[in-house]
Order: sequence, then C-alpha cells, then structure tokens
Amino acid sequence: MSETTTLGETTTGDLTDAPVPTGERADLLAMLAKQRHFLRFTTRDLTDEQAGLRTTAGELCLGGLIKHVTAVERMWAAFILDGPSVMGDFTAMTEADWARRADEFRLLPGETLAGVLADYAEAARRTDELVATLPDLDATQPLPKAPWHEPGARWSARRVLMHVMTETAQHAGHADIIRESLDGAKSMG
Repeated sequence: MSETTTLGETTTGDLTDAPVPTGERADLLAMLAKQRHFLRFTTRDLTDEQAGLRTTAGELCLGGLIKHVTAVERMWAAFILDGPSVMGDFTAMTEADWARRADEFRLLPGETLAGVLADYAEAARRTDELVATLPDLDATQPLPKAPWHEPGARWSARRVLMHVMTETAQHAGHADIIRESLDGAKSMG
C-alpha cells in the first residue's frame, strides 16, 4: 500500500489515521501510553503458560490483567460515546455475569499472550483515535448504576480518560508484583 500525507492526516489505502493531538489531549495520551508500556513490559519474554500463572495469593495473572485492562479501556471508550447503556446495570448482575467478568482476569484455554497483547494494542489505538477526534473533553455522560458510583453522578470524557489511566497504572503495579514473584524480573530498578 502506498502512504500519503494530507494536512496532518496519513492515509494508507482507504484507512485514515486520526489527527495528531496537541496540548491537553497529547498530555493525556502520553501519560496513558506510559502506563500501558509499563503494563505490557511486565510480560516481556514470557511464555503463554507463564502469563497464565498466579504467583500471589490473589486470582490475578499477567495475561488476565492485560485482558481486564483491555476490556476496561474498551468499555469506558464506548461509555464516552454512547453513555451508561454500554455498561449495563451492575446492581442487577447475576452470578453468571460475575463469573464471566472473573474470566476477564484469567488467561483461558486457547488464549495466548500474543493474542491478548494484540487485542490490547487495538483497544489502545481506538482510544487514542477517540481522544484525538472527540469534539469536547468536557462532554459528560451519567454513570451507570453500580454500588460504587454516586447516584446521579456524571463524568466528563476527560475524567473517564483519567480513570482509565489510573486503572492502567494500578494494574501495572499489580503486574510488576506478579512478574517479580514469577521470576524476579522487575519493570524498574
């Protein structure tokens, strides 16, 4: 495919990349990219089996953390565009719903580390494109029903992005502990 550039947009075949963000948007995306990097970095040089191992008293594994953060990022990006209906009512979740959600924290049979990393990269690309093209970071949506949300609260797109960044950073920390427990490898130090 040939690549051409027109007024800040790159076109490859019939795909057009989002404009390059500047200012606040660039800052938000740079911070999110840094947290994504630390999370992905914890999986370097691992086999699928290692990525699925639990190394602490908790249920978390590295492949599962990548899957979870991918799902979180996709869900909140959809929330920015379409509101709480994309998330459902957490107060009405059944045991089966919670079991499906728990599977998001595990590397299931047939899933590979390369596959979950590729899925995460695609979710990140879509989020980055959304941030670059969103008309207004101040636009708000009402939060879905959930025991952990204040009734009637609304979040702006900006706040959602900060939440995704925080969630990614928190799970990068979890991943660092899991990786160090697995084979002593550290993300820093």
